[in-house]
Amino acid sequence: MDAATMRMLAIGLIGSVGFIGPGLGLGFIGYSALAGIARNPEASGRIVTNMILIGALTEAVAIYALVLAIILAFVVKA
Repeated sequence: MDAATMRMLAIGLIGSVGFIGPGLGLGFIGYSALAGIARNPEASGRIVTNMILIGALTEAVAIYALVLAIILAFVVKA
């Protein structure tokens, strides 16, 4: 395998792991928040605030993976 092939495989691996993980995490965060609100509706304000904060941090992981994939695709020369 040459360097260009290895670079494309690395981009695919970064995309698959870097985007699937945060996607599953955001789904789990939403499910847990809805379950918590269903159990205790009075705490919905605190739950939603924490959900938005954790969702933003989880989404940052996907953005880091996207930036790394773009750097590998267009900046690094094979």
